[in-house]
Amino acid sequence: MASRRLAYSCVTFSRAVSASRKLLWRTYADVIPPPPPDGAPKAYSPKIESIVDDISQLTLIETAQLNELLKVKLNIPDMPMSMGAFPAPAQAASEQAEEEEVKTAFTVKLMSFKDGAKVKVIKEIKALMEGMSLVQAKKFVESTPQVVKKDIKKEDADKLKATLEEAGASVQIE
Repeated sequence: MASRRLAYSCVTFSRAVSASRKLLWRTYADVIPPPPPDGAPKAYSPKIESIVDDISQLTLIETAQLNELLKVKLNIPDMPMSMGAFPAPAQAASEQAEEEEVKTAFTVKLMSFKDGAKVKVIKEIKALMEGMSLVQAKKFVESTPQVVKKDIKKEDADKLKATLEEAGASVQIE
């Protein structure tokens, strides 16, 4: 007898929960409209549209005053403008002077290699770079672009470029 009462009360409870969920869903469905389809213009409430219309008719001074009042009312701190994004004219002039100087040190960079030339390029890299094993040379070549040598003379950079290009690599001198 107790088990029948328990089963009956469980069924009654689940029906009550189901009914309350339906009621809640109906309530929220009325309040929250479904999202508009993609590409369709978004509909705004009349209150928001009237606020936008009023703000768009303000003068520049009135807009600045509105901005100030909103900051005070909403407790928004003033954010200082950073000038770090704009280089100073003196720095720009010094950078141009540096570029005009003659380069004496160059960097040789392995950019890529031809499909059938991978083994040749790996062997050349292993021979050129001291203390590098065959496995390290393979990983080096497979992870292009890589710097082969830094701060070398122009003549040495040209020789290195010619050697690697002969093996089937694409090389860039910076």
